[in-house]
Amino acid sequence: MQFFDSEMCARCKGKGLCGKPCRILNKIEGYSPKVKIHFSGSSPPEIFVGRHNYPDINAGILSPETYGEKEDISLPEIWHEKNFSIPEILSKRASLIYSRFKTSVKGSDSRFKTVMQEVSMANKSVSMEVFLKKTPRMIMNFNQEVPLIGNPAPLKSITLEENPRILKKVDYLVSDDNAKAKTAITELYRGDIKISNISKILSAGLLGVGYQRKLVPTRWAITAVGDILSKDLLRKIKYYPEISEILVFNSEYLGNHYEFVLFPDRFGFEVIEAKMHGSVWNPFSSETLFMIDHEGFLGRKQYASNVTGAYYANRLALCEYLEKIKRQASCLVMREARPEYYAPMGVGILREASRQAFKNQPEKFTSLDGAIEKIKARMKIPPNEFISRSVLVGERGKQRRIADFLR
Repeated sequence: MQFFDSEMCARCKGKGLCGKPCRILNKIEGYSPKVKIHFSGSSPPEIFVGRHNYPDINAGILSPETYGEKEDISLPEIWHEKNFSIPEILSKRASLIYSRFKTSVKGSDSRFKTVMQEVSMANKSVSMEVFLKKTPRMIMNFNQEVPLIGNPAPLKSITLEENPRILKKVDYLVSDDNAKAKTAITELYRGDIKISNISKILSAGLLGVGYQRKLVPTRWAITAVGDILSKDLLRKIKYYPEISEILVFNSEYLGNHYEFVLFPDRFGFEVIEAKMHGSVWNPFSSETLFMIDHEGFLGRKQYASNVTGAYYANRLALCEYLEKIKRQASCLVMREARPEYYAPMGVGILREASRQAFKNQPEKFTSLDGAIEKIKARMKIPPNEFISRSVLVGERGKQRRIADFLR
């Protein structure tokens, strides 16, 4: 078994350059499916649309060789709710076979594409029979946005053994080819459709004005949904009054520790990630790697290329909270990716960890120094390592506002 993604231990790619047995492979080798070209099973449901060689890409359906309710293989919402460990998630993901086919993002409809779209709309597992052209290759693809995708093989034929169970809200919006993708995404969200499922439906090319619809690489779809939903919430949030004191929230999951510091100010947002030595994206360097992206009240026009998809996941969790309390604030997010986070689990677990932070009662402070003193006890890296790099904190107090003159 080997890796095939340049982001996975960029120098190593599973070749053992560290001189030690691969800590990820050791966790999943016993869970890989038996090699064969014909199998039946229940897709969680899950699809994957690649981005390599865009717009001519690989797309397909993921399914294990067993039947039953398989949603816990696919949904970060369930992983976090049930507090699954990294080995538990890896073992589940390693059991999936990626039955894929070549297509163009705006190519003509094919039987494979139609089945994939039906699976993407389902809210429960879907039973199917699959014939492959070749036996699956025991290789695994890791990246920051998407959970483990492995065991790919070219698809020969596929048959659904039951009608997918599709929620009325999903069926209605997929059928409405006059609604823009942004409108459909926000309506699905308001209809309590899981964000992971919304991303799959967008990725399958089922949202938007009819003639504009096309397949969207899974990585891009995950980011797009988080971005669209948080921007929709911000349209109202930016008119709300500011919070009156500094609020601090924190959470931790799978070696990812978060501290959210909210300041009394108009909306601003910054994420500073510390990739600690031994964590998945910093396996070799002895130095901690810091990644930073931010935006002011007017937002940002360019993709958050340093923090990438996690930026939009964190921002969505914050916006959900601000909309709930009907206030606006400026927010600094500090994330420690610790050595315990030795395998990437995708953006979804970071979104759910961020949401969990805002379910807790906030700690309240009248000064940043007081907040830092409290945060210090929970972090491995001194908070001032983040504060000193923060654009948001550096700009606080430099520009006087109308409210200052009214005091």
